[in-house]
Amino acid sequence: MEKFNPARNYTRTMKAIGYVEFKKATRADYRRIGFKSGLEVHQQLNTQGKLFCRCPAGVYHSNDEFDAEVIRHMRPTLSELGVYDGTALMEFKTRKEIIYRINNQTACTYEVDDTPPFPIDREALEIALKLSLLCKLNIVGEVHITRKQYLDGSIPTGFQRTAILGVEGELELKNKKVRVIQLSIEEDSCREISDVGHTRIYKTDRLGMPLIETVTYPDMETPDELAEAAEYIRFLNRSSGLVRTGMGAAREDVNVSCEGGSRVEIKGVAHNKWIPELSHNEAFRQYALLNIRSLLKKSIADTDAWAIKWKEIGFADTLVQSEEIREALDRGYRVIAINLPKCRGILSHFTQPGKIFADEISDRLKVIACIEKPNMVHSEETNPKSITTDFKAIARFVEAADGDAQIVLWGPDDDIPTAIETVEERFVLAFEGVPNETRKSFEDGTTIFERVLPGRDRMYPDTDSPPIPLSNDYIESLRKDIPVEVAERFRQMTAWEIPDDTHKYLLSRNLLPLLEDIADDFGYSHKLIGCFLGHNLKNLEGKREPNKRFSYKKIYAMFGFLAEKKIHHSIAKLMLPVIYDNPEMEFGSVLTSVGFRKKSIDELLAPIGFLNEKFREIRHSKRESAAIDWLMGQVHKQALGNTDLSVLHGKISEKISKDE
Repeated sequence: MEKFNPARNYTRTMKAIGYVEFKKATRADYRRIGFKSGLEVHQQLNTQGKLFCRCPAGVYHSNDEFDAEVIRHMRPTLSELGVYDGTALMEFKTRKEIIYRINNQTACTYEVDDTPPFPIDREALEIALKLSLLCKLNIVGEVHITRKQYLDGSIPTGFQRTAILGVEGELELKNKKVRVIQLSIEEDSCREISDVGHTRIYKTDRLGMPLIETVTYPDMETPDELAEAAEYIRFLNRSSGLVRTGMGAAREDVNVSCEGGSRVEIKGVAHNKWIPELSHNEAFRQYALLNIRSLLKKSIADTDAWAIKWKEIGFADTLVQSEEIREALDRGYRVIAINLPKCRGILSHFTQPGKIFADEISDRLKVIACIEKPNMVHSEETNPKSITTDFKAIARFVEAADGDAQIVLWGPDDDIPTAIETVEERFVLAFEGVPNETRKSFEDGTTIFERVLPGRDRMYPDTDSPPIPLSNDYIESLRKDIPVEVAERFRQMTAWEIPDDTHKYLLSRNLLPLLEDIADDFGYSHKLIGCFLGHNLKNLEGKREPNKRFSYKKIYAMFGFLAEKKIHHSIAKLMLPVIYDNPEMEFGSVLTSVGFRKKSIDELLAPIGFLNEKFREIRHSKRESAAIDWLMGQVHKQALGNTDLSVLHGKISEKISKDE
């Protein structure tokens, strides 16, 4: 069997159980499986306060900094139509105890719905409207606040206040336009600290912070297009200079499907660089699940009548010789052997890199039944030497027939009914194909089940918040203050001949306004400043720990100082590290610290004759360029800030030629 390769740019085609053939994935491959994907990009806004109360935004606390705890439990209720929400039922099955850790500095009674909302933060609304205009959205005439159900416990009230600000816009990528469904303003959820067993703990410092959600149509047809769209939205948001940056300030939900599959939402992708591999793997996971459905329907004529059969294993059974079973029983767990009729080959069917269908079941046991891993073994383990359970004996124990598969699971007594139901439910879903669900992402490109995908009917009007009219004059005044479009920025950088390898950095740091100000105000070329920021500054930030005292405005002031003092810009690369580490230091002192002394071109050329003679003594190269290179090295540091190095190079060449 060929060694498994987890790289994103390979497709995996199951030729037979345990054998995988690899080939380079192309656009044709994605078209063949019907790859389709869209984005929901969440971006925190850089405001002083939260969205619907007056607590400060952007203040974070460590896990042990809290003044009180609030405990809540999920209990579903019937809707007006007399039905239960699927997500609410799933969360109820988990019997979770949700604990919210509250710090008095960043929380109030609004967070637990004991106080009506304040009027929406106008600063946040204005920022969100500007970003809506950048997406070329049609702005609504009135802002209507609604409540969106949040049933995973991440919001104590069970709902999030949100409002649509614009609809039907577009983004201009390199080779296509991506349609935008809408942009909404909403309040952020809690930060999850831990989720173990039946207890989930949240911090509330992030709760209620203003953010926007940009939702695209599923127009992306390859993983790379998807990543490009995510980067574009990131650049667009940052171009305003009014959004928060750093870990957790921006998060993407990636919606993926393939032909015949379902929309699956990969939640909270923290890094855009993860997106290609995550979306690729999800599309082919769905492709694998559709193949599993075909295999099941071939072997099971009547899926409606299909049912599992299970028996409990006790201390008296000979099966306790198994290490896994004996350890579970010793811990006081119940151990259940489950027979899966006519399902041989399904548990070991490939789903995503390093994972098989059995992992889909184990993940749900962890999430729904709250049984921590390891929580099961099965008859199709890919590494059978790693287990001691005798599945031939298990098959006899559950009276299995040829073509059946078996699972042995264990857990606390109270969790076993949910666990058995979860196993059967996952196979019933496998008969249908790809279940609608949200999945948690990992850096290696794989995902695990997180919860059932919420239904569409999860939003309803917030009767505590009156409509907010938006006049045409107000919108037009905002339009005058929006930044240059990202697509136009790419065209500008190309026209200015700024190297391609700097573009992403300049846009991600929103440095193009700074670049323009320096170039326009002090007469430097856009290319020169673009290279300085995109190469020198980027390299420095990559080597230094972040300095909160340093501001990019210091770079503007530095170039202004050099222009005023008529000091050549070449000294800037020596000054930058000193300024970064010591932002309060005066520029004159910075020059002294890097050893700068004002010298004329004649003073720089004065020692060239003597140095050239010395070069001839220690080197025997007859190439004139070798001598010039060595001489430039001798006077290079003294020349920085005094003259253009290319001019000095020419002057040295002339002097050597005359002397000879």
